[in-house]
Amino acid sequence: MREKWTPAGWRAKPAKHIPRDYPDASALAAVEQQLRTYPPLVFAGEARNLKARLAEVAAGKAFLLQGGDCAESFKEFHPDNIRDTFRTLMAMSVVLTFAGSRPVVKLGRIAGQFGKPRSDETETRNGVTLPSYRGDNINDMEFTLEARTPDPGRLLRAYAQSASTLNLIRAFANGGYADLHNVHRWMVGFVADSSQGKRYQEIADRISEAIDFMEACGITPESVPQVRHVDVYTSHEALLLGYEEAMTRIDSTSGDFYDTSAHFLWIGDRTRQPDGAHVEFARGVNNPIGLKCGPSLEPEELLKLIDILNPANEPGRLTLITRFGADRVEAGLPRLVKAVLKENRIVVWSCDPMHGNTSMTATGYKTRSFDRILSEVRSFMRILPEEGAYPGGVHVEMTGQAVTECLGGAAAVTEEDLSSRYHTHCDPRLNGGQAIDLAFLIAENLRGARINGRAARTGS
Repeated sequence: MREKWTPAGWRAKPAKHIPRDYPDASALAAVEQQLRTYPPLVFAGEARNLKARLAEVAAGKAFLLQGGDCAESFKEFHPDNIRDTFRTLMAMSVVLTFAGSRPVVKLGRIAGQFGKPRSDETETRNGVTLPSYRGDNINDMEFTLEARTPDPGRLLRAYAQSASTLNLIRAFANGGYADLHNVHRWMVGFVADSSQGKRYQEIADRISEAIDFMEACGITPESVPQVRHVDVYTSHEALLLGYEEAMTRIDSTSGDFYDTSAHFLWIGDRTRQPDGAHVEFARGVNNPIGLKCGPSLEPEELLKLIDILNPANEPGRLTLITRFGADRVEAGLPRLVKAVLKENRIVVWSCDPMHGNTSMTATGYKTRSFDRILSEVRSFMRILPEEGAYPGGVHVEMTGQAVTECLGGAAAVTEEDLSSRYHTHCDPRLNGGQAIDLAFLIAENLRGARINGRAARTGS
């Protein structure tokens, strides 16, 4: 299959959620050609490293934490925002690493997550109908014809912002900012400020004791680089395929194609048609690939997609990101897990508890309930082991900023609070406190499963 594949082959397939109303097709083609001359944002070797890490997740030896903005924006692009999201991811990872006694693979929805599929191609306000907002790499949120008209020049700006973001993330990850002691202080600060702090104090204290023990044994940032440096990878939905095609290059060491716009790409629940353009593109790049799995996905179709996207059954190649909703996961998830296990397919199972739990308030705000998010995660963490599979990760839309977009959590955000700091350009995100709150609650499940597993092995 790979021998017949070309980066432009998707253009012969039906493509959903790709805008076709660019006013000047030649201008779009010129921008895509310009992008082909730009340096890669990531390297093939990095993508291979991530695939190896994800193979460990598939084997039950690591845990995947994927998180970041619903859709990155040009207006909110600021180093402080990148820093705060990075800090939140790091604090979450420390909690999950300790609780699960497994390394955590850190994967950001960042440095390229701009475009979003829309349910409707147009939006009507006060009798005026305009194209829908599709993400800052396509058009603008402002409700004017000029702003909503797709502009190919935005792809160049998205590339530049992605490059700058990735540069800062690498500096944070390798320059000492991600030192375990710093991350531990951020986590302890959250516990001190949280209304649920007493509940999490035991885990926080045990992490502190573990760090003190490591130091007493001579395991310090100076003696062990892993204490000071971390690996952080980037991901986004492979939606705007012209951009992805332009960023696809042949790796000089292997001769394989890699999409150099991100380490990890995923196919959305709305664009996962087996004969569609997005699946056709993803099957030919050697990056690790994600596949969103919603309530409408039948086991037979899932197996067909797995055969297309990972015909060699390569560990770490394919991550199944389930997104059912708290009230549908019990009926939908076991069917998929049974089918995959029966055919001996090697995948990473990850839970997206955000997209199936979206609702509208009476005042018109799109929001998500923290309780429903947590409920879906808990069901996922229980169902997978019951079926004989490993619950390998979570995929959340979050930000390090103190936004008020999701209801509940330790911050106890109410419907009345939503209007105070509702900044998302698309879907509601967990704020920093809610995200770390979720990590602690997942940690309780991981720790309980680890203790129960140990007891089962020893017969105690």
